[in-house]
Amino acid sequence: MLNLRKKILVAIDGTPQSDKAAEEAVRLAAGTGSQFNSKIYALLVLPNDLSSTYTDFVPSTPVTETEQWNEIRQRIFYVIEKSAMDHNVPLELVVEYGEPAEKLLEFSEKEGIDVIVIGSSGKGFLQRRLKGSVSHKVASSAKCSVYLVRG
Repeated sequence: MLNLRKKILVAIDGTPQSDKAAEEAVRLAAGTGSQFNSKIYALLVLPNDLSSTYTDFVPSTPVTETEQWNEIRQRIFYVIEKSAMDHNVPLELVVEYGEPAEKLLEFSEKEGIDVIVIGSSGKGFLQRRLKGSVSHKVASSAKCSVYLVRG
């Protein structure tokens, strides 16, 4: 049976590439027609290595527990929230800590995601080798379709 209702995961990090990916994810969800109600999960992965303070025995507070978090969250998720609301697409915001590619892959398997939408800066071979590419890791390891959006 053809399932037109899709679960779409989009990687969000506040960059112009992730904003373009967010807009594409909404277009994909809205394109299935309102009767099928595709859902978007916007996943922000924050680094799990919390910055240490001047003493090792007093850990710093995670960014999601600081007073500035609400402002940061609004800025990072602004494009996806506005676009999803404009197109009446269900949206769930998710924040996790860890390595981005691993968390995206784990989340996609756990939630039964149909397609992952991720921005790619299109960096060359050398930079990908030196720094690694989240989009490359996800595209080569995902068990579902991956939609790369060039920035």
